[in-house]
Amino acid sequence: MDDLTPSNISAYTKRCFLVLLGVLCGTLAMVAASFAPLNSHGLKIALILAVAAVNATLVATFLMHIVTERKFVLIVLGFTVIFFVALLGLSSLGQFDHPRIVAPK
Repeated sequence: MDDLTPSNISAYTKRCFLVLLGVLCGTLAMVAASFAPLNSHGLKIALILAVAAVNATLVATFLMHIVTERKFVLIVLGFTVIFFVALLGLSSLGQFDHPRIVAPK
């Protein structure tokens, strides 16, 4: 927001309001999903996490102004996401890596 003209402030306020409505609708969707009569608890959790990821993306990109950041900041954030996903993958693979107990002969 380099130019503080009334039209820019009005457009920015409108965008923030729309993002707020999106986040509120997402929050209501998470609450509705928690009460949904689904047989699988895993499906409920996956649905709630997906909506939470959309909410977090909306907040980070628009309200925290990540959209207008310089290229270097976006590259650092991208590497952070890549390493986070890699660590989650390694942790989930390590869950099945237990030493085997061999019975004595």
